[in-house]
Amino acid sequence: MRPISPPQPTPGEDWPEEFLRALARADLSAKTISGYKNDISLFGRWYQETLGAQFAPGLLIATDLINYREWLIGARGVKGATANRHLDALGRLARWAREHGLLKEDPAPDVKRVQLGGRRKRHGLADAEVHGLLRSAGLSTHGHATRNLALVQVLVHTGIRVAEAAALKIGDVQARDRSGFVRIRRGKGLKERELPLNTSARRALRKYLDARGQPPATAPVFESGRGTPMSVRTIQQVIAGLVRRAKIDRISVSVHSLRHTFALNFLRDHPGKLVDLQMLLGHESLDTTAVYVCPSDEDLAAAVEHTHLNVY
Repeated sequence: MRPISPPQPTPGEDWPEEFLRALARADLSAKTISGYKNDISLFGRWYQETLGAQFAPGLLIATDLINYREWLIGARGVKGATANRHLDALGRLARWAREHGLLKEDPAPDVKRVQLGGRRKRHGLADAEVHGLLRSAGLSTHGHATRNLALVQVLVHTGIRVAEAAALKIGDVQARDRSGFVRIRRGKGLKERELPLNTSARRALRKYLDARGQPPATAPVFESGRGTPMSVRTIQQVIAGLVRRAKIDRISVSVHSLRHTFALNFLRDHPGKLVDLQMLLGHESLDTTAVYVCPSDEDLAAAVEHTHLNVY
């Protein structure tokens, strides 16, 4: 027979610490846990000021969540997505409290999330701007030209996140003459995926890695001038410098803009293949990927401009 697990002790006044430890055991990132802690702390202060009582998970009811949602949007002026994030944190707390017998019913499912309207297509670089960025990378000084060119090629032609690029190891990359890929071992949500490399990215990577000799499989793909792994911050700074030198000012460009560029170009060349794009980007939900088919502000303005009315 399967052994019966002993019942978990019911948390007392130290429930915040118990809850945070439960999040850590669930393998959530430190950033996510910190966000939950801050969100629940703010709710506790609101609860104290509004109801004149100290908050405890066993007191949570749907009316409190509804009033808190309205306070966040009205008094605090937060955006709908931020209000929903706070509700998600409290929903996680409610589920945990119910599992420990602190709540008879979970109130979170009865509370509506803020409906997010007006989603617009993400902005990406035009082809000429991508070429300008690549040229800027190829003209980099201090011996960083091949590295920066490989970095931009990989970001633009795979759509990987900046943290995923920083985490790449030599053993995660295969760049042959006719085929190649990069393997993302710990993407967002700890998901692994393998992404094909096109000819331009393979050529740039081979030139950069060949110049480094035969680094071990555990060595980072992208190194700083000191021979250490490039951090997320360093990659962001490098791309920002290349954007300035390329004089790209039509839109505000960050590393994430290169991910948007890949996604938009993929759908331009492969219309309707939203599921394929979801897999390449490593999105949890297809709804997240669908933002790339939403109309941009320019699309909507052009549509209105060309709408003919029989009114003169």
